[in-house]
Amino acid sequence: MNLFHRAHLLPIAAAACSLSLLALPASLSAQRAERAVTPSGVAISPDGAFVTYIVGRRGGGALHLVSVIDPARTSEQDKLLTPPGPAGCTTEDPIWSPDSQTLAILSTCATDAKKGQEEVLLWSRATGQFKQLTHLIGELHEMAYSPDGKSIAFLFVENATRSAGALDAMPPWDGVIGEDHVEIQRIYKVDAATGNGDWVTPEKLHVYEFGWSPDSAKIAYTAANPPGENTWWIAKLYSEPVASGSAPTVVFDPNTTTTAMHGLQLAVPRYSPDGSKIAFIGGLMSDQGSTGGDVWVVDSKGGEPTDVTPNIDGTPCFEAWLNNGTIGIVEDRRGSTLLPDVNIAKREIVPNSTLDLGQTTISGGAIKDSVTVSFTARLIAYAKSGINAAPEVWVGRTGYEKQLTHLNVGLKPAARTESVEWENEGFHVQGWLTFPANYNPAKKYPLIVTVHGGPSSSVGSRFGGGNWAEHGYFEFQPNPRGSFGQGEKFVQANRKDFGYGDLRDILKGLDMLEAKYPIDKHREGLTGWSYGGFMSMFAETQTDRFATIIAGAGISNWQSYYGENSIDQWMVPFFGASVYDDPAVYAKSSAITYIHKSKTPMLIIVGDRDGECPAPQSFEMWHALKAMGVKTQLVIYPDEGHGFRNPAHIADRMAREVKWFAEYMPAK
Repeated sequence: MNLFHRAHLLPIAAAACSLSLLALPASLSAQRAERAVTPSGVAISPDGAFVTYIVGRRGGGALHLVSVIDPARTSEQDKLLTPPGPAGCTTEDPIWSPDSQTLAILSTCATDAKKGQEEVLLWSRATGQFKQLTHLIGELHEMAYSPDGKSIAFLFVENATRSAGALDAMPPWDGVIGEDHVEIQRIYKVDAATGNGDWVTPEKLHVYEFGWSPDSAKIAYTAANPPGENTWWIAKLYSEPVASGSAPTVVFDPNTTTTAMHGLQLAVPRYSPDGSKIAFIGGLMSDQGSTGGDVWVVDSKGGEPTDVTPNIDGTPCFEAWLNNGTIGIVEDRRGSTLLPDVNIAKREIVPNSTLDLGQTTISGGAIKDSVTVSFTARLIAYAKSGINAAPEVWVGRTGYEKQLTHLNVGLKPAARTESVEWENEGFHVQGWLTFPANYNPAKKYPLIVTVHGGPSSSVGSRFGGGNWAEHGYFEFQPNPRGSFGQGEKFVQANRKDFGYGDLRDILKGLDMLEAKYPIDKHREGLTGWSYGGFMSMFAETQTDRFATIIAGAGISNWQSYYGENSIDQWMVPFFGASVYDDPAVYAKSSAITYIHKSKTPMLIIVGDRDGECPAPQSFEMWHALKAMGVKTQLVIYPDEGHGFRNPAHIADRMAREVKWFAEYMPAK
């Protein structure tokens, strides 16, 4: 990204290209995370003098400040900013005011708040002191200063009983379903000086993301009718004046457009510097927060949008205006991260504008993290890590990078990981191979295939690579068709084809690895979570290649799943119709349809309050395998949603997975 293209001052928050929670087994990724200090929430001050970041520790996140000019200077190196408050209180989501004099954070350190309640706190660069700005009850996140610095807006669920979205444990069913206990996320705006605030958006619209207009008078946002965890896939783009009593205007509706955006999803709405246009990421997306597609631009007053990256090689997952004719993007391209600029008139990459970060990720291993820009200093700040690089905070521009932190000095990955590529059915496919610890090429090793979630997601370059090396296994993490990283056509290549072309891509990759590395064909296993759990269940009925399979939070019967989960809207863009209009296309990709072909022993794991992939799907698969006489075991974890939270459950799950693979395909 070439910051010599001058633009207005605007901190930007980037969505990660891969939904890592669904790509990684939570148990093993949590264990690996303890080995490296992982910075997140990176924010550079608009004047380019300082960068703040969050370091997560047991009990929460701590806020750090480092000088960009001289990160080694003792007085500024890794300075800890600690708000007064109860022991173990945490901070997140730091954002700078446009004048660089104030840092806003969300923190549980507010002294008058109930335990765990986040409030907006302000840190003064002049005095070094914190003050509490808000006194609210509910869930706050995704803050953004208005460009004039007078207001702070954020997403707010008043009196929330759980985090917004479908990943957390769903509450027990109670009352009138679909009508009672519906929690709506709206935009709330507070005065940056007094904390006085009010709602911006209507009470019957659930808001997902937003961006300020350059004159601070309007906000562009994506929203849909509640319940919000189910309707993100049919959200529209709105704009609305922030003045009290205003009403929203629909700028763009993907459900009625005649463009290639018809029926697709949109994210990251951002006004141009002159306010005449709004850019967004648009494409086929399976999960809110796992953002990828093309960059589209629409008139801020409404109309049909234009795809300004129609021929891009990778997957844009974030965009920010650099000037009225140029947009900077974050692009995932076959396991590498690039930050090029796009000329919107020519609809192409600006020559010599790309900051190529190589085989790294700047997501920090989170669902959503931050990339922020100082136009004054012409610098981008980000947390970067990769298969051979431990996480650190960096700043850079085209042709220049500077490391600001040294949190993991001398830390090396426990095992070697390589990017692997192969051809199948006209597709060029990429993935990752992690070698067993203490690898000896003269020995034969077992291999575990880990299929990521989504399917609109990808496995990126991550420090430490895989999860199974320390137990003596190769681990293969493929990005088959349907994944991010190779353009929108590749993402859409598995529409109406779940479990077929993507499984063939995986098996072809496995053929390539067997021919190249010392892999024991009789000790190969398969696992995955969410969509990876579906792939594990479906592969059970399609191939006898694997010695055993572990399916986490999977889907065994798309027909029954449609009526059981809390997010049925996500399936329509992928299957082309609802299950009631085309039941056959859902049956085609259901493991239950072919259950008589099952032979492979399977461990099945799920949380009992999973709203995305409900436990009945795992019960159905388990029951069918028992009826077929196939060795199987079902483990249900209480009070867990799609992403496990209880450390005891995470540890137990890890132990069970290790034991199951060791029984059917031991490493020694």
